[in-house]
Amino acid sequence: MQVLLLAVGLIMTGHAILTPLLMVLIMITGDFLGMSLTTDNVSPSPTPNAWRIGNLTLAGIAMGLGELIFCTSVLVIGIYRLGFDLETLRTLAFIVIVFGNQATTYTNRERRRLWSSRPSVWVVVSSVADLAIASMLAIGGIAMAPLSALVVVSTLPQQSSSP
Repeated sequence: MQVLLLAVGLIMTGHAILTPLLMVLIMITGDFLGMSLTTDNVSPSPTPNAWRIGNLTLAGIAMGLGELIFCTSVLVIGIYRLGFDLETLRTLAFIVIVFGNQATTYTNRERRRLWSSRPSVWVVVSSVADLAIASMLAIGGIAMAPLSALVVVSTLPQQSSSP
Protein backbone atom coordinates (compact mmCIF):
# COMPACT_ATOMS: atom_id res chain seq x y z
CA MET A 1 0.00 0.00 0.00
CA GLN A 2 2.74 2.44 0.91
CA VAL A 3 4.49 1.99 -2.43
CA LEU A 4 1.24 2.74 -4.24
CA LEU A 5 0.71 5.81 -2.05
CA LEU A 6 4.21 7.00 -2.94
CA ALA A 7 3.30 6.60 -6.63
CA VAL A 8 -0.02 8.42 -6.16
CA GLY A 9 1.73 11.20 -4.26
CA LEU A 10 4.32 11.50 -7.02
CA ILE A 11 1.60 11.75 -9.66
CA MET A 12 -0.39 14.29 -7.61
CA THR A 13 2.52 16.58 -6.66
CA GLY A 14 5.29 15.82 -9.13
CA HIS A 15 7.59 15.13 -6.15
CA ALA A 16 8.29 12.28 -3.74
CA ILE A 17 5.61 12.49 -1.05
CA LEU A 18 7.89 11.06 1.66
CA THR A 19 11.50 11.78 2.49
CA PRO A 20 13.84 8.93 3.46
CA LEU A 21 13.75 10.17 7.09
CA LEU A 22 9.95 10.01 7.17
CA MET A 23 10.07 6.48 5.72
CA VAL A 24 12.45 5.43 8.49
CA LEU A 25 10.17 6.95 11.14
CA ILE A 26 7.20 5.07 9.66
CA MET A 27 9.16 1.80 9.79
CA ILE A 28 10.24 2.39 13.41
CA THR A 29 6.71 3.11 14.61
CA GLY A 30 5.45 0.03 12.78
CA ASP A 31 8.21 -2.12 14.24
CA PHE A 32 7.37 -1.21 17.83
CA LEU A 33 3.75 -2.19 17.33
CA GLY A 34 4.71 -5.33 15.41
CA MET A 35 7.09 -6.48 18.14
CA SER A 36 4.48 -5.85 20.84
CA LEU A 37 2.08 -8.22 19.04
CA THR A 38 4.18 -11.11 20.37
CA THR A 39 2.59 -10.40 23.76
CA ASP A 40 -0.97 -10.14 22.44
CA ASN A 41 -3.97 -11.94 23.96
CA VAL A 42 -5.47 -13.28 20.73
CA SER A 43 -6.58 -16.89 21.02
CA PRO A 44 -4.88 -19.38 18.72
CA SER A 45 -6.90 -21.32 16.22
CA PRO A 46 -8.41 -24.47 17.83
CA THR A 47 -7.64 -26.53 14.73
CA PRO A 48 -4.74 -26.43 12.29
CA ASN A 49 -5.03 -23.56 9.85
CA ALA A 50 -5.78 -24.20 6.21
CA TRP A 51 -4.20 -21.48 4.14
CA ARG A 52 -6.79 -20.33 1.64
CA ILE A 53 -4.42 -18.17 -0.38
CA GLY A 54 -7.10 -16.89 -2.75
CA ASN A 55 -9.28 -15.64 0.11
CA LEU A 56 -6.29 -14.17 1.95
CA THR A 57 -5.14 -12.40 -1.19
CA LEU A 58 -8.59 -10.93 -1.82
CA ALA A 59 -8.88 -9.77 1.79
CA GLY A 60 -5.40 -8.23 1.62
CA ILE A 61 -6.22 -6.42 -1.61
CA ALA A 62 -9.48 -5.10 -0.15
CA MET A 63 -7.78 -3.85 3.00
CA GLY A 64 -4.87 -2.36 1.07
CA LEU A 65 -7.20 -0.57 -1.33
CA GLY A 66 -9.25 0.75 1.58
CA GLU A 67 -6.17 2.17 3.24
CA LEU A 68 -4.89 3.55 -0.08
CA ILE A 69 -8.22 5.28 -0.74
CA PHE A 70 -8.23 6.74 2.78
CA CYS A 71 -4.63 8.01 2.50
CA THR A 72 -5.15 9.38 -1.02
CA SER A 73 -8.36 11.12 0.07
CA VAL A 74 -6.53 12.82 2.91
CA LEU A 75 -3.81 13.98 0.49
CA VAL A 76 -6.45 15.30 -1.93
CA ILE A 77 -8.02 17.29 0.91
CA GLY A 78 -4.58 18.56 1.91
CA ILE A 79 -3.80 19.73 -1.62
CA TYR A 80 -7.12 21.02 -2.91
CA ARG A 81 -9.08 21.95 0.21
CA LEU A 82 -6.37 23.06 2.65
CA GLY A 83 -3.82 24.27 0.09
CA PHE A 84 -0.82 22.64 1.78
CA ASP A 85 2.64 23.05 0.28
CA LEU A 86 4.83 20.02 -0.49
CA GLU A 87 6.58 19.91 2.90
CA THR A 88 3.29 20.05 4.80
CA LEU A 89 1.85 17.36 2.52
CA ARG A 90 4.82 15.18 3.41
CA THR A 91 4.01 15.56 7.10
CA LEU A 92 0.36 14.79 6.37
CA ALA A 93 1.37 11.66 4.43
CA PHE A 94 3.60 10.57 7.33
CA ILE A 95 0.79 10.97 9.85
CA VAL A 96 -1.85 9.28 7.73
CA ILE A 97 0.41 6.27 7.05
CA VAL A 98 1.33 5.83 10.74
CA PHE A 99 -2.33 6.10 11.76
CA GLY A 100 -3.46 3.81 8.93
CA ASN A 101 -0.90 1.18 9.89
CA GLN A 102 -2.21 1.25 13.44
CA ALA A 103 -5.78 0.72 12.24
CA THR A 104 -4.74 -2.10 9.91
CA THR A 105 -2.86 -3.86 12.70
CA TYR A 106 -5.91 -3.85 14.94
CA THR A 107 -8.23 -5.10 12.20
CA ASN A 108 -5.82 -7.95 11.39
CA ARG A 109 -5.00 -9.12 14.92
CA GLU A 110 -8.23 -11.02 15.57
CA ARG A 111 -10.14 -13.54 13.46
CA ARG A 112 -13.46 -12.54 14.96
CA ARG A 113 -14.71 -9.05 15.68
CA LEU A 114 -12.22 -6.28 16.23
CA TRP A 115 -12.45 -6.30 20.04
CA SER A 116 -13.29 -9.99 20.62
CA SER A 117 -10.16 -10.15 22.72
CA ARG A 118 -8.50 -7.39 24.68
CA PRO A 119 -5.08 -6.38 23.36
CA SER A 120 -2.18 -6.97 25.72
CA VAL A 121 -0.90 -4.09 27.81
CA TRP A 122 2.25 -3.93 25.64
CA VAL A 123 0.21 -3.66 22.44
CA VAL A 124 -1.83 -0.80 23.89
CA VAL A 125 1.24 0.96 25.32
CA SER A 126 3.06 0.59 22.00
CA SER A 127 0.07 1.95 20.07
CA VAL A 128 -0.36 4.93 22.35
CA ALA A 129 3.38 5.64 22.26
CA ASP A 130 3.51 5.38 18.45
CA LEU A 131 0.53 7.68 18.00
CA ALA A 132 1.82 10.16 20.58
CA ILE A 133 5.35 10.27 19.15
CA ALA A 134 4.16 10.65 15.55
CA SER A 135 1.66 13.32 16.58
CA MET A 136 4.21 15.26 18.64
CA LEU A 137 6.74 15.17 15.81
CA ALA A 138 4.13 16.43 13.34
CA ILE A 139 2.63 19.10 15.58
CA GLY A 140 6.06 20.25 16.76
CA GLY A 141 7.49 20.29 13.25
CA ILE A 142 10.39 18.08 14.34
CA ALA A 143 12.15 16.64 11.25
CA MET A 144 9.14 17.73 9.17
CA ALA A 145 6.88 20.69 8.51
CA PRO A 146 4.47 21.36 11.39
CA LEU A 147 0.77 20.50 11.23
CA SER A 148 -1.91 21.86 13.49
CA ALA A 149 -3.21 19.57 16.22
CA LEU A 150 -6.67 19.78 14.63
CA VAL A 151 -5.37 18.41 11.32
CA VAL A 152 -3.46 15.62 13.08
CA VAL A 153 -6.49 14.54 15.12
CA SER A 154 -8.74 14.81 12.05
CA THR A 155 -6.67 12.19 10.22
CA LEU A 156 -7.25 9.51 12.86
CA PRO A 157 -9.37 6.77 11.29
CA GLN A 158 -12.86 7.07 12.70
CA GLN A 159 -14.76 4.05 13.98
CA SER A 160 -18.48 4.19 13.38
CA SER A 161 -20.71 2.48 15.87
CA SER A 162 -23.39 0.31 14.37
CA PRO A 163 -26.39 -1.01 16.27
